[in-house]
Amino acid sequence: MASEATPSNQGKDPIFSPPSQVKLQLTTRHPDIALPENTGSILVNTNLRRYALSTLVNTLLQSENPIPFEFLINGTFLRTSIDEYLTANGISSEATLTVEYVRAILPPVHLASFEHDDWVSAVDVLSGTSAVASWEDSAAARSPGQERILSASYDGLVRVWNMSSEVLATSSPAVSGHKALKALKAAKFISSSHVISSGMDRTVRIWKYKEDAEGFSGTLTPQLELYGHKGSVDSLAVHQPSAKILSASADHKLGIWSTKKSDAPEAPASLLPTANKRRKLTPTHTSNSPPQRGPLALLEAHSAPVCDVIFAPADPTVAYSASMDHTLRTWDLPTQSLVDTRSNPYPLFALTALPTLNLLAAGTSARHITLIDPRTSATTVAAMTLRGHTNWVVSLATDPGSAYGLLSGGHDGSCRIWDVRASKSEKGERVGRSVFVLERESTKGAEPRERGDESKVFSVHWDERAGILSGGQDHRVQINRGVGGGVDSNNERKENEVG
Repeated sequence: MASEATPSNQGKDPIFSPPSQVKLQLTTRHPDIALPENTGSILVNTNLRRYALSTLVNTLLQSENPIPFEFLINGTFLRTSIDEYLTANGISSEATLTVEYVRAILPPVHLASFEHDDWVSAVDVLSGTSAVASWEDSAAARSPGQERILSASYDGLVRVWNMSSEVLATSSPAVSGHKALKALKAAKFISSSHVISSGMDRTVRIWKYKEDAEGFSGTLTPQLELYGHKGSVDSLAVHQPSAKILSASADHKLGIWSTKKSDAPEAPASLLPTANKRRKLTPTHTSNSPPQRGPLALLEAHSAPVCDVIFAPADPTVAYSASMDHTLRTWDLPTQSLVDTRSNPYPLFALTALPTLNLLAAGTSARHITLIDPRTSATTVAAMTLRGHTNWVVSLATDPGSAYGLLSGGHDGSCRIWDVRASKSEKGERVGRSVFVLERESTKGAEPRERGDESKVFSVHWDERAGILSGGQDHRVQINRGVGGGVDSNNERKENEVG
């Protein structure tokens, strides 16, 4: 029997017809916010919107601290009244609606922008909730407000910032035989005291990062130079416990490296920088230069530039790579062998994992994100497609607070937030749409034709404390962060665009 969630209309003026009502069956996938098992269908007025439904669920949960909720009906977030939804979808109010409720994704607002001298190609975060914090106690103990932002730029420099947009440390210009190709393409924290970078000079570099006692300034000192690739090194993945690094290169190869000098083989002499262009002299390596080492292995199988590489979240002996040859490949690192190949109709530029769902998200040249099940038992390649970008999708990151959340950055100048539960069937495939769109502050409000080529997003990262970071062609690291209690009833956004 349905429980009554609306007050009686008894005693109301009969010339005013009461609002129509509909039965809702409220469900969730999260046990900690689930309603009691004996909760039946709920009879509600169809003029209710998200905010009123959120209040209703909190009342049923008897929440001491109200939680903002969002509501999914048939894979679509409710952005209107229930009545408007029923009318738009041709559903009778006599039917019982199954409604899934989830914690609301808070609308991210602009927090800060860090200015650079050139394009920003990569961003990363060191915080008490970052990946490094799961590997070492010193990072886990880092308190809120003490986060460090890492950026790599086309000016060839790595920078470490505090959350007040102050530069704490800047790398020295790389000394190499490829000075014209100085642009950096990737950078990550290996630990709270070490950073890795790579770029168009075909080299991977490890830097030692050290702050003064007060945390007001720091230094980046070169520790190790890794040679082996013959093309730009465009992506890096690190796993500190195993002291392993993965690299993706335009030379069509995947590199496996050690962070330990003692474990790494000698660098190939033919790839070391030399004193002149004819390469007839001894490599320009002095006693003050960092050690130079080679790869543990270079994996070959791709037939085009490899754009991204990641460790498998649950098994660091497995890696996934995405390439412009339209393939996603699975590798067994101990045996240095190719395990599986998944073909796609389009070049793949970016890769991240949704481990709880056993899915990989791949950014494509077709302006969408493809969710792929990499398991050999999977019967289909594409499990879902996320549509919304209007240009290449070149960077991806997962939501640290949700197994279903995803962040993307594209050459259309936008970052988009996705909830993969919000999907529906379109022409025989599952399709999802973005929940929020984050514009570049530098071009906010400008028409696409006015933005020119200065709005591309190259790199995104999502940290639970620092927020949503994105680096782009506008020479900025932009930080957005969700605040408040979600979108309230007076602030419903039709297109959910956030600047």
